[in-house]
Amino acid sequence: MRAFRLIAVLYRIGLLSPLAIARLFLAIYRRGINLMALLNFAARAYGDRIALADASGKPSYTYRQLCEESERLAVALRQEYGIGKGKKVGLMCKNHAAMVKTIYAVSATGADLVLLNAEMGDSRWNALSERQSFDLLVHDEEHAPMLRSSSYPGPALPCDHPDGPSINGLISTGSPGRPRGSLGRSSAGKLVLLTGGTTGQPKEAAHKPSLFDYLNPFSDFLGRLRIVKYKTAYIATPIYHGYGIAVLLLVCALGKKAVISPGFDAGQACRLVREHRAEIVTVVPLMLRKMLLADKGGELRSLACIASGGAELSPKLVRETRERAGEALYNLYGTSEAGLNLIATPEDLAYSPNTIGRPIRGVRLRILDERGKEAPAGRVGRICVRNRWSAKTGAPGWIETGDLGYRDERGYYFLRGRTDSMIVSAGENVYPLEVEQVLLAHPLVEDAAVIGVRDEHFGQRLKAFVEKMPAGGMADGKAADADRPNGGLTEAELRAWLRERLARFQMPGEIVFVDRLPYTALGKPDKMRLAEMG
Repeated sequence: MRAFRLIAVLYRIGLLSPLAIARLFLAIYRRGINLMALLNFAARAYGDRIALADASGKPSYTYRQLCEESERLAVALRQEYGIGKGKKVGLMCKNHAAMVKTIYAVSATGADLVLLNAEMGDSRWNALSERQSFDLLVHDEEHAPMLRSSSYPGPALPCDHPDGPSINGLISTGSPGRPRGSLGRSSAGKLVLLTGGTTGQPKEAAHKPSLFDYLNPFSDFLGRLRIVKYKTAYIATPIYHGYGIAVLLLVCALGKKAVISPGFDAGQACRLVREHRAEIVTVVPLMLRKMLLADKGGELRSLACIASGGAELSPKLVRETRERAGEALYNLYGTSEAGLNLIATPEDLAYSPNTIGRPIRGVRLRILDERGKEAPAGRVGRICVRNRWSAKTGAPGWIETGDLGYRDERGYYFLRGRTDSMIVSAGENVYPLEVEQVLLAHPLVEDAAVIGVRDEHFGQRLKAFVEKMPAGGMADGKAADADRPNGGLTEAELRAWLRERLARFQMPGEIVFVDRLPYTALGKPDKMRLAEMG
């Protein structure tokens, strides 16, 4: 049955020809089941097509060039650093070509690869390095001062360095056209993602490359997002996040061009979309909002698939994207541990801009109430998933995502925030996400985040942080009042507006206006910082 499923997927993406099948199985025979086998197949199938365009100013790479350099790097890592089966490599890099080559190369050696947040600060790194031990840490040169000032004892190798050893130096010392020595076969090690750790220490989510286990998410991603007919994808999200690397590998399998940049700037993002005529872009909602604001000349008109994930979409952003880009927005729901699980298509978002869609094939999804029983339609509970491609943590069965949500009568799913964000106020369950979505619907509210705080009388109450529409900005097609500070919205006006839309127990006990809400590196509201703001 799984073989028939594989054939069906290969047929859908146009790879089902005797030559294509031969190339795929030859790549697996030569390299084993690892990410390098995927790249080796792509190099044979797509040859001189552009595989990677690095917006940092470096030249583009064809599939053949990317494969050759990645193989040379794999041999060098094995020979000079002893990287192989049973070893662990940490990768702390922003999006650039050397990072991509390192991902393929480490997989080819059979070592485990841990993708680290390239935006982490000194304190987070010090805490992480006390729990993690790496046989090699690959990093951007900008991290060197942080590493020198920390107690990390292991070997570290920058991606680039003018004088000393580096990833690019290891690649350049090999003979063009073939690696130094033999790469041979290897079974891939684990690909380890770290959860966001927004409310505590991040946890490891270890995934093992598997040709069959990933067929369902691969197939549904292709089908629902209509990826096959497009040529170029701009991966604006960090590759070290599960969402980013999943799209990178998907693009490689299909022979598309991936455009990447070391950091995100909304103006640059719009220019990259225009210059490369990108039809696909991967974003988190914050990135999308900034790109829409920065696009003054229709630079995003080539986009046919805007894949948003990593954080909740606001109905206001869904509506604005539809007005500016047409039916191009998709909402993806997944976690580091459980992978991709639900997709909302433009048609689904037209039904409800709040939905995270419906499960993809192969996903079993349950909403559990306080007693651990299946919740009926419309009742909020804990979202639990079960699939074949979740992280192999040794714990069988269902995975608790840490999110709250519900299913409606038509089978659509909706989020209600994190399990640790729900509060009990005067005996009522209150979900900050619900209140955030109402706040964001106000025409003069630019952004909003809500947290729970202790309250002497109610036990807990909500506290809302609101970013107003800038003076002179546009709100639902109308200019905000430039003569009144921050678009003219007062707390009394906002409370009066909320009373018509919220129950009494949902009303924030306090509303704080801020100039700008803090966000994490992955584009989620930084609620730990908000709590510290008091």
